[in-house]
Amino acid sequence: MYKTNIVRMYKYSTLRPRAEAGPWGVKGMSNFDWDRLSKGNVSRRGMLKGAAAIGGAVMLGGLALPRMARAEPTRGGTLTMGLGGANTTDTLDPALAWDDFMMALSYGGLRNNLVELDADGNAVGELAESWESSTDAKTWIFRLRKGVEFHNGKSLDVNDVVASINHHRGEKTTSLAKSIFSQIADVKIEDAGSVRIELAAGNADLAILLSDYHVGIMPANADGSVNWQSGMGTGGYKLENFEPGVRATATRFANYWKQGRAHADAVELIAINDVTARQSALVTGQINVMNRVDLKTIALLQRAGKVRVDEVQGYCHATMPMLVDVKPYDDKNVRMALKYAIDREQWVATLLQGHGVVGNDHPIPANQRYFNSELPQRAYDPDKAKHYLKQAGLDNLSVELSASDAAFATAVDAAVVFKESAAAAGIDINVKREPSDGYWSNVWAKKPFCTCYWTGRPTPDAIFSLIYAKGASFGDTRWDNERFNGLLVEARAELDETKRKDMYGEMQTILSDDGGTIVPMFMNYVNGLGEAVQTPERQSADLPLDGMKAIERWWVTA
Repeated sequence: MYKTNIVRMYKYSTLRPRAEAGPWGVKGMSNFDWDRLSKGNVSRRGMLKGAAAIGGAVMLGGLALPRMARAEPTRGGTLTMGLGGANTTDTLDPALAWDDFMMALSYGGLRNNLVELDADGNAVGELAESWESSTDAKTWIFRLRKGVEFHNGKSLDVNDVVASINHHRGEKTTSLAKSIFSQIADVKIEDAGSVRIELAAGNADLAILLSDYHVGIMPANADGSVNWQSGMGTGGYKLENFEPGVRATATRFANYWKQGRAHADAVELIAINDVTARQSALVTGQINVMNRVDLKTIALLQRAGKVRVDEVQGYCHATMPMLVDVKPYDDKNVRMALKYAIDREQWVATLLQGHGVVGNDHPIPANQRYFNSELPQRAYDPDKAKHYLKQAGLDNLSVELSASDAAFATAVDAAVVFKESAAAAGIDINVKREPSDGYWSNVWAKKPFCTCYWTGRPTPDAIFSLIYAKGASFGDTRWDNERFNGLLVEARAELDETKRKDMYGEMQTILSDDGGTIVPMFMNYVNGLGEAVQTPERQSADLPLDGMKAIERWWVTA
């Protein structure tokens, strides 16, 4: 989550508090072209993403500026990151990663997954050299890469993979990815180098789901559990020191299997939850990477010299969930009135300073392949809002909106802007400023109407299952739509991409019109980098900090 030391699961469904065989059909890539990705070569699909890839330009406050030529990756130096999104309750268990600090450390540095995503969002083999699924997408076999070592010299084997996946399954698991992996019926050893995963129902996206930042592979214990306590993994960096909510240090793993990655000799992550303190540390050279730049001060940051702004149009979005089993939000007409009473364009212009785009009350961004481009964009319309109030039998409406900048930067200001625009529709919004401390455990998903944010997921199924499906682990509206839930299960097993896109398109429409969540805007990922830090030409957009792989993919020049 943003700001302060409150952590949220990277709702990065991102985020959330813990309150806390036949014939084989779908095949995975057998090898990853590391050199291609590091040089930023763009596939045809990537080119078609248009605005998402921003066509070789960096977006700065709505202006497209030419990118600086990227140097070739070099080995050496220390990557020092000052990060918001840390807490003294942080743990080395990847299943409980909530926010930027632990995701960057565990997912980006200490561990590998079976699968990772390239810059286009395609699933490519990481610890899995290849994979295949049955034609109904219910049975999957993943073949492991050979010659991979854990940081203690132990060779990766199938027991480690089985134990790591089971870590997120079962009634006793505390994993934040539990609802996603509940669809796994069984995972077992196929042979000495392969693992078989059986699903309760087909899911063509299983390989992508296994790229989730919670699912890093850890060494198995003799009893079938995993050793997460040591922070040990097969990743590019070996943990040296970890102080929850304070800092972490790691050094490059000499026997790292992945060529062309993990460039720095050492990495240091410093918890700096205050944005002003982070920017000061960057300008004075105490750190060379910061996340979550204060958008209002970008010009000042750039004028400071020896600093550049790195911006990616990603999946992160602000939300305002309503508990649909609490009056007046149990009335769809009231929800629609509120959705028409918000001036989205104003939010993007004033709150984001143009560093984002308007949302349409569902979580699928325009740069994702299943985005429903035919769904009309909802615009600010006080008259329509009044119409829906009348449909609900109301002449006016008074509601309370709980807000905190723990939800997202400027969330309190956003609530005030909403109050002003809603007044024209006869809606009185009482903005209640909530303390940041304890916001995710005491307010979110408990107060009937509040501010929130999610970073998104690489597939509609992942974010729909996590937040919007009936009984979702992080459902924050208690919404239950029979048609939506049915389509969710049906789309998982549909291998025809055209049909699947139509299903996800209909689900976006259902959410936009009936759901209990207002999604007013998508927010760009904006980082500050010292002049010595270099990044690949193209970065992953699903999560901040280059898909949370900055530790492995970025480098420091002399």
